[in-house]
Amino acid sequence: MLTEIAKKTRLAAQNLASLPSDKKNKAIESIAKSLELHADQIVAANAIDCQAAEGKIGSALYSRLKLNATKLIGAIVGVRDVGKLADPVGQIQIHRELDAGLIMHRVSCPVGVLGVIFEARPDAVIQIASLAIKSGNGVILKGGSEAVNSCTVLVKAIKAGLAQSEVDPDVIQILTTRSETTELLKLDRYVDLIIPRGSNEFVKYVQDNTRIPVLGHADGICHLYIDSEADLDRAIAITIDSKTQYPAACNAIETLLIHQSIANEFLPAIINKLQADQVKVKLDEIGHQLLGDKIENIELATADDWSTEYSDLILAIKIVPDIESAITHINTYGSRHTDAIVTTNSSTAKMFIDRVDAANVFHNCSTRFSDGFRYGFGAEVGISTQKMPPRGPVGLEGLVTYKYQITGDGHIVATYAGDNPKPFTHRDLS
Repeated sequence: MLTEIAKKTRLAAQNLASLPSDKKNKAIESIAKSLELHADQIVAANAIDCQAAEGKIGSALYSRLKLNATKLIGAIVGVRDVGKLADPVGQIQIHRELDAGLIMHRVSCPVGVLGVIFEARPDAVIQIASLAIKSGNGVILKGGSEAVNSCTVLVKAIKAGLAQSEVDPDVIQILTTRSETTELLKLDRYVDLIIPRGSNEFVKYVQDNTRIPVLGHADGICHLYIDSEADLDRAIAITIDSKTQYPAACNAIETLLIHQSIANEFLPAIINKLQADQVKVKLDEIGHQLLGDKIENIELATADDWSTEYSDLILAIKIVPDIESAITHINTYGSRHTDAIVTTNSSTAKMFIDRVDAANVFHNCSTRFSDGFRYGFGAEVGISTQKMPPRGPVGLEGLVTYKYQITGDGHIVATYAGDNPKPFTHRDLS
């Protein structure tokens, strides 16, 4: 059954790959209109999922599950933003004359069929579908059981929109059972890329159980380092935003590192502000010694806290002697997602940015900016923490590959081999 679905998706994707930009953009606009038309049904379906999940899943996952009218409107704006972006398909990356009349192009093209497996986050369906259409890819979606009603209604609305365009609705599919996940991972003949979005254990399970290339990140253990030359008012604002603006997000900070030379002044101020915002603070032993009994209700941070993604209003704080120690801590415990420094010293900032091993490294701004929409990608299918590209928020550019095309005029390789070979010109053309 799933093999037949994958075959249909692949055929629809092959047809989509050859569609011009204007027709893909019209399809994306049709999706946006259909989502608006079905908004009440989508919100109602999500309310059913949220009611069923209440008390059964963690607060972070519950926050991701929720798709109210306001969040839906924002997601639809994101769909239209994708439609405004330049088409990533058909871009000539190399235009080279190998010899007179023998011309090579390297041209961007769709990956093919994407398999995207995710927990909660029904709005991910909207982002992924719009990015897939724009980049000429088919997509098979498998959401978590907690979001099955939301995802089913969303895909139905998206397909209804595509039915009003020249894009075959079979280009997007939704799976609803756990057994289908295992089956999907075996479809290496029809699926070209798997994108898992979930826990570290889940991503590892996917990597260990498929021959299909896997793109994704697991943990979002993000750090903010407050340097000895930081503007402390700015540091407080950035810390609060990075932790509390949306604590369930993978780009929210889990550890705050503070230079010891400013700890006496900064530590009481930031803890008071965090506690006022209902953040539970875990502080290392040095921090406890500095504070004494100035502030109550602060747990002692343990080694486990440095490698924990809370996805909640909990923050671990560590006092460090210098920037080298901060960088070492981040590179030891971080997940290569997003890390930031607050400092007025540009040389210190450059050292931090150069040496921290992460997909996103920021200076004097919140870690919450690591997001495809905020980067101007329209949306993202996820954030990749792997070293090989695509890395960071994966938008349209991460969903295309390339092919080499050569046009000749009866050219044969024998001309360029043997005792008296003709030389290649290898001349790049405009």
